This record gives sequence, structure tokens and C-alpha cells, in this order.
Amino acid sequence: MNKYLLSIILMSAATQIPRLLPGLSRMSAIKSKRINKLLQSVPLAALGALIFPGILDVGGTVETGIIAGFFSFILATKKVNIMVNILASSILTSLLIYIRP
Repeated sequence: MNKYLLSIILMSAATQIPRLLPGLSRMSAIKSKRINKLLQSVPLAALGALIFPGILDVGGTVETGIIAGFFSFILATKKVNIMVNILASSILTSLLIYIRP
């Protein structure tokens, strides 16, 4: 089996098993706060793992991605609307890419 295919299957299982367990165990609600918090953080961890490599590669330089990612992080901590955050971060990234010599 191809190494990439095996990797995709294992990563898929790692993200789907915690989501399927409550449904398969016939629990109406998870009573443990720890398990509930763990299950809620799985999508955030997967999203971070997908976004971070792209941030380091944007514009051909690491600095551009880090500056734009930090700007987006600041906007997110200020609870700015997500569409405004995306638009402002995209504009900043474009400016950093096209204005730099």
C-alpha cells in the first residue's frame, strides 16, 4: 500500500474515531467535562495543522506569512467578525507580497 494512502487513512481514523464514539456508545450526552473539551478541540487542532504550513509558505517568504498570520490572530482575539478578519488579512498579505521589492 502506498505510504501516502496509509497516512491519509490513519489521519482520517484519528479524527473520526473521537467523533463517532459518543454515537456508537448510545450516550445521549457526554457527562465528563474533560472528554467533552477534548472532543471540541479536535477540529481546532486539525484546522491549525492544516493552516500553519500554508502561513509559512505564503508569498515565498516566511516573514510575510508570519506577519499576516499574527495580524489575523490579533483580529481574532479582538473578536472581529470572521469575514472582516479574512478580508483584512488577505489585503495585508497582498500588500506585503506586491509592495516588497
